[in-house]
Amino acid sequence: MNPLNSVKGAITTGVILAIIIIVGLNAGAFNELGLARWLHILAGITWIGLLYYFNLVQMPGLAAANADKGGPGGAGINKYIAPRALLWFRWGAVATWLTGAWYLARFGKFASAFTLGSFGEDRYGLVIGIGAWLGTIMLFNVWVLIWPNQKKVLGIVAASDEEKAKARKVAMLASRTNFVLSIPMLLCMGSAFHGLPF
Repeated sequence: MNPLNSVKGAITTGVILAIIIIVGLNAGAFNELGLARWLHILAGITWIGLLYYFNLVQMPGLAAANADKGGPGGAGINKYIAPRALLWFRWGAVATWLTGAWYLARFGKFASAFTLGSFGEDRYGLVIGIGAWLGTIMLFNVWVLIWPNQKKVLGIVAASDEEKAKARKVAMLASRTNFVLSIPMLLCMGSAFHGLPF
């Protein structure tokens, strides 16, 4: 049985390989801060990767499919792909925020980050804090604006055509807002230790 034939098998294989590398490089020593950082990055790639997929591929693709009057339309994507992608998207957002909070707490910088380095006194806290606040706003958008409205668009909850049109617009604008916010958020996350690129 090939583990690459299923998503579960591929994830399990990747985790096992990562554990082998961790044990091999650390001689079995446990590094909680490193684990928190790794899980934060892994969850963040899942969340932001899907955010970029929605904004760069799915939304423009669905617009083109719906404009093609003789084409297949977007029913297949809306029925089979979008619900699955939104499941990974919204829980990836939660996992990213929680692992980021875990990392900041264990690193002793949670309060500093969420007070923006006590308003500039701690440079790391200021830079990572801007990123953390942007991520928090994005998490709010996922659960309060995007997901409830996507449930209407996808027919998961009942909605009239007028309600679906409004929900589609709210979800799109919230998703585009998150796409915009992700760019400075990623800048801050990468720059907290390594310095801003200017």
